Amino acid sequence: MFVKYSLSALAAVGLVSAQNNPCSQSEITINSQADITNLGTCRTLTGNVIIGTKTDSILNLGQGIQSIDGDLTLKNNGGVTSFSGSGLSSITGDFNLQNLTALSTLSFPALTSVGDVNFVSLTALDSLTFTSGIRNAKTVVVSDTFLSSLDGLNMGSVAKMDINNNRRLVKYESRLGNLTETLNINANGLNLQVSFPNLIWIANMTISNVSSFDAPALRVVNGSMRLDSNFFQTFRCPNLTATTSGDISFVSNPQLTNITLPTLNTVGGGFLIANNTALEKVDGFAKLKSVGGAVKLRGSFTDIAFPALDDVKGAFDIVSTKDIKTSCDKFNSLAPSSQGGGGQIQGSFNCQSNNANANQDTGSGGSGSGGGNGNSASGMSVNTGVVFGLALVGVFFQAVM
Repeated sequence: MFVKYSLSALAAVGLVSAQNNPCSQSEITINSQADITNLGTCRTLTGNVIIGTKTDSILNLGQGIQSIDGDLTLKNNGGVTSFSGSGLSSITGDFNLQNLTALSTLSFPALTSVGDVNFVSLTALDSLTFTSGIRNAKTVVVSDTFLSSLDGLNMGSVAKMDINNNRRLVKYESRLGNLTETLNINANGLNLQVSFPNLIWIANMTISNVSSFDAPALRVVNGSMRLDSNFFQTFRCPNLTATTSGDISFVSNPQLTNITLPTLNTVGGGFLIANNTALEKVDGFAKLKSVGGAVKLRGSFTDIAFPALDDVKGAFDIVSTKDIKTSCDKFNSLAPSSQGGGGQIQGSFNCQSNNANANQDTGSGGSGSGGGNGNSASGMSVNTGVVFGLALVGVFFQAVM
């Protein structure tokens, strides 16, 4: 006998087959450990795995599930205390854990590759059991957790990293070598010590509320570098040569007494130092030659030196609570020709001593190009964001008997 199926019939059979395959769905929903047991034959889960808001307190994906081709999401679940999976090694999409107030154990010892890490409001989680270490990820967000260590996040390169409001985190060392979009570290534990010994290239970075920041190999910041409201006494990047398109900002670091960027040659945007009340000397920029925006300094300075400076596209605006007449006299020669200088400063020129209100002005100011009284600096800019993705399947068959 010969049986021939129409194309529409074959499509219907394929659709039913796909719908009956527990390992492959557009969304795979888990509401209990029993649901996980029903997936026991699946080595790969294809689709976004969504874990419900009311589940067993302990959820274990076991050894059998080795990869998820999609997102893994567990959020708004106040009852789950432990989430684990000894076999899971990769998640192509987002590993999203959010608002899990009782979660105290997170154990994925084989996990090495994730699309995006998004851990937010895990207020009982004090450690990560990622024994092999996540080595590949595009974006990492760790926010509002009880974590005292980020051991297990061992990426060499990411697009974005945001570490904020982790009050027990007092030490963080990362093997990152480059960061293609944004680094944000803000409002973590008191006296947080941050070290990036391998970091060579970064797009934008914003560092706040840390007691030390060490990046000895850093050569280029492609965007902006902001170091505001920190507690370190010294800041040194011995190999930094340029911010190619962005700004440098040191604002409201009350214990800062020294900034040393000995190889910095070019600032692509504006250069802002303001309200660092212990900083008396600005003399650690021996090779700074060019500033693409404006220079704005506000503080309690006694001495300011930029011996190699010969090109400022915007304004040059310095005000101190103390006497800087000697420094100002040196900078007069760089002022615009309309102000009696050689024109190396293309915007307006302003240099003032003994202004009691100098530290109160911490704004970046305007564009800093053109005339006026020199109270301008180029605007500061940092970009942030995050993205996700998924997959599809089909079937055909013919029978002859």
